[in-house]
Amino acid sequence: GYVRYKNNLSHKAFATKQGLAFYQLLKPIEILAKCFIGSDIKTTLLQRHQLLDRELSQLIGQHPDLQILELACGLSPRGWRINQEYPNNLYIEADLQGMAQRKQQLLTQLDAINPKHKVGVCNILIEDNAESLEALLQREFDSNKPLVVITEGLVNYFQLVDISQFWTRLSKALSAFSAGFYLTDVYPKVTQHKFYHWIEFANKSLKVSSKSSFMMHFITPSEAISHLNGCGFGQVTVFNPDDEFPTQRIKGGALVWVMRGEL
Repeated sequence: GYVRYKNNLSHKAFATKQGLAFYQLLKPIEILAKCFIGSDIKTTLLQRHQLLDRELSQLIGQHPDLQILELACGLSPRGWRINQEYPNNLYIEADLQGMAQRKQQLLTQLDAINPKHKVGVCNILIEDNAESLEALLQREFDSNKPLVVITEGLVNYFQLVDISQFWTRLSKALSAFSAGFYLTDVYPKVTQHKFYHWIEFANKSLKVSSKSSFMMHFITPSEAISHLNGCGFGQVTVFNPDDEFPTQRIKGGALVWVMRGEL
């Protein structure tokens, strides 16, 4: 949240004291990472955020009545920004109960809650429950209109087998809409990366700071495409920041991809 604020992608209300503390704490590690790996956490955060924003804007341009659901929204400012730019598109942000309440309060303070911008509760791991993905989609969205679901900074906190179960449920749920899309970021396996050991050290640091597991998925884009095909997404595109932002290409290669799935 603080990285987005510092790069003019957010409102100061999204920049928490805790975010500032982590931002300052990580500065020495970020400098070392930039020197030795060619990239850092800030760079990958901005790359994924900008690519997801780009793809979302293109989808809205292609489908003016597009509905948007951002899962595990956290302190993402995307819903706030998109609602200002595209006030006629329904945008619902969803997260677990505690974070959803916090986001509701934050957006209320910004006078940003309205019939086209809401906050909901959703736990992607559960089924047959009022807080499930399926219940949220049925309750809040019009199946006669297209829908895009966004997850950012979520996938790599799950083992592949667990997130794949969600992907399969998601593709099935999206099939009920006139058109269904999925946008996400993913951190690929970088065992062949020149600075693999430094990256592993950074991952272990992230595990400690976030008090959770962090794992990488897929070695090649073709592997990622094939896997999402198997989860029900008929058309999958992988965007590599090195290709999308050639003037910002980093030594050793990009550390994050963005994927777009379509039914």
